[in-house]
Amino acid sequence: MPARKTSGKKSGGKKSSKKTSAASRAESGPVPPYGDPIRKAIARGDAREMKNVASSARKWMADVQSALDELDSALNKSSKKR
Repeated sequence: MPARKTSGKKSGGKKSSKKTSAASRAESGPVPPYGDPIRKAIARGDAREMKNVASSARKWMADVQSALDELDSALNKSSKKR
């Protein structure tokens, strides 16, 4: 019977037993401001999380609006040159 090939990796190492709660996951970073995360925050009913999601979404929307305004301006300048 042929010998088993090994990848050279040890597989018997310790695995992380770190567990996180839903609340700590919700506050871990920015949430994409599309409908699903916003609706899920509402469904969970955590006022602090809802405020954070709303703030994040408003900031994202302002950044996108600013970028769109710049794009429109560049397009207008470009079309006037032709």
